Amino acid sequence: MTGPRPTESRNPAARKGSFLQTIQAVAWSFFGVRRSADYAQDVAKLNPVHVIIAGILGAAVFVATLVLLVRWVVGSGVAT
Repeated sequence: MTGPRPTESRNPAARKGSFLQTIQAVAWSFFGVRRSADYAQDVAKLNPVHVIIAGILGAAVFVATLVLLVRWVVGSGVAT
């Protein structure tokens, strides 16, 4: 039998990772480059709610950037 688990394991919201650290981890994951040691630290340290919020914000910024880029390219190629 194992002993009681630490409170941190049972309550992910009690983890000590800051929102800025979460945004940085999500940005690296969008880029697709992450060391396994850093990933293991993120799993142990980051708040899952922060990860979800940062992921949604990152996706929204990515889509908005693509839309603006397409509008700029299409708008600059059309002569009226």
